[in-house]
Amino acid sequence: MRLPRDLSGADLVKRLERLGYQATRQTGSHLRLTSTLQGEHHVTVPRHDPLRIGTLAAILDAVGAHHGLSRDALLDRLFN
Repeated sequence: MRLPRDLSGADLVKRLERLGYQATRQTGSHLRLTSTLQGEHHVTVPRHDPLRIGTLAAILDAVGAHHGLSRDALLDRLFN
């Protein structure tokens, strides 16, 4: 599955909440999300519209690695 090209940071935050992430703090336009499932994990998401592809790929790779999912499996969970 291809990475979405028009995804905003706010939309990504909503989708990551499905995996147990919650906003723990905000500095400027960046949100720090924390998940306590399978150990504690932090990820920072900029609230830009749209997110740059490289930024989105890095965030998804970090989340996928923590949950033991490939990028395609993670995209299926988040967007289907």
